[in-house]
Amino acid sequence: MTMEYHNPVLLKETVGGLEIKPDGVYVDVTFGGGGHSKEILKRLSATGKLFAFDQDQDAIENAIDDDRFTLINENFRYVKRFLRFHGVKQVDGVLADFGVSSHQFDVAERGFSTRFEANLDMRMNQQNKLSAFHVVNEYDEEQLKNVFFQYGELRAAPAMARLIVEHRENEPIVTSEQLKSVLRKFLPPRHENKVLAQIYQAIRIEVNQEIEALKEFLLQTPEILKQGGRLSFISYHSLEDRLVKRFIRNGLFEGEPERDMFGNFEVPLKKVNGLIVPTKEEININSRARSAKLRIAEKI
Repeated sequence: MTMEYHNPVLLKETVGGLEIKPDGVYVDVTFGGGGHSKEILKRLSATGKLFAFDQDQDAIENAIDDDRFTLINENFRYVKRFLRFHGVKQVDGVLADFGVSSHQFDVAERGFSTRFEANLDMRMNQQNKLSAFHVVNEYDEEQLKNVFFQYGELRAAPAMARLIVEHRENEPIVTSEQLKSVLRKFLPPRHENKVLAQIYQAIRIEVNQEIEALKEFLLQTPEILKQGGRLSFISYHSLEDRLVKRFIRNGLFEGEPERDMFGNFEVPLKKVNGLIVPTKEEININSRARSAKLRIAEKI
């Protein structure tokens, strides 16, 4: 059974940014509904190869029946290890569309969407022990404050954390509606959806260890790319985009890279073009595209 996924964001721009060689080897590390992968396969010859990663069991239902295609049911933080397992040390290009897939948002019981009443879950990998329920009910006040502040960029993080801890002393917070009602005073009517989205984002990033996974993945990319190989990455929030931008510029997440004997920075990548964002037309057709930012880089 094929799972229903929406149109991939910035499809032509993202795949076009890879400058695909027909006989090359490529990786789509966020397979989802397979939209980007299908577009890559269209541009490959019979000898080209595409490897795709997705940790979500639901995405496996969309596997493409094609001898050139291999789908790996793992988190992209293990990209180098699993490519090696398949006998691949370097590739010609890597595509990533970070964030939550539209399918995950649309399946109420997965607990990703603010639109549905659901148990607190938010696991991209259903095998993971850590869920949104654990974060909300078992993290101490300091941990909760840090999650809301760092990953949701919420100024009211300390007060939110305190309120959650006080409430759960009497009863656990099990559903999204319960969480909403506990934090009601922080949800002004005109901005309720925006603040809720920040709260959900913070919990989701913690549950799925998204920032750690992204850093681990980015650090492996220069090693798995051939010289002249391309990266094409779409981010949806400032935390991700900042990491991608800094890594492309410096090969680091903080500080400055080392200089060579001539005083030049030694960095593994160079950016290609500037930041690419969706057109108004695409945003009208696909609201998920609204916050998308595409960055392309090439290995020096």
